[in-house]
Amino acid sequence: MARQVTQMADPRSSMGRHLLGFSVLVLTMLSGYMASRMAAPREFQHVAAEPVGLDAHIREAANLYGFSQNLVAAIIETESQFNTRAVSRRGARGLMQLTPATAALLGVDDPFDPRANIHGGVRHLRSLMDRFDNNLTLALAAYNAGERAVLIYGGVPPYRETRQYVSRILQRLDREGASASDTSPRGRRL
Repeated sequence: MARQVTQMADPRSSMGRHLLGFSVLVLTMLSGYMASRMAAPREFQHVAAEPVGLDAHIREAANLYGFSQNLVAAIIETESQFNTRAVSRRGARGLMQLTPATAALLGVDDPFDPRANIHGGVRHLRSLMDRFDNNLTLALAAYNAGERAVLIYGGVPPYRETRQYVSRILQRLDREGASASDTSPRGRRL
């Protein structure tokens, strides 16, 4: 019996080669499955998901509307984790999570088109900055919770999600030593 088992495990025998091949196949499949289940560290997630050419769209829109690329990237990361096909529970779509109403207002026909979405989102941010006298904190709060909420509360609404949203973006800008635009943003306190 021991001799029979030894012959089966011997890679030189026909049965041994099949068993070895099967073992390699199982281990390969198992390692691939395990690798797919492991999450990338948070700081690398956006790099892995970032579509080719996105940097050019960010740079183009940021320059056109007077913002830093870091601010636009921080908003995209916070809104969609750089997922061009992201859809929120409320129906916001694309990289900068434009609602259907906002997308229509901005003339964005396809919110899943990265260039159109980024340009629409940055154009919307510019209108909010103009509305709130270049106060980045209020503009970000309005981007997240809506203009009306900021006006009703006379500042950042007391919504946990909105406060965390604004804080996350401002912290990323501070960490990178960046500002919202060529001029320092005003009103960055929550």
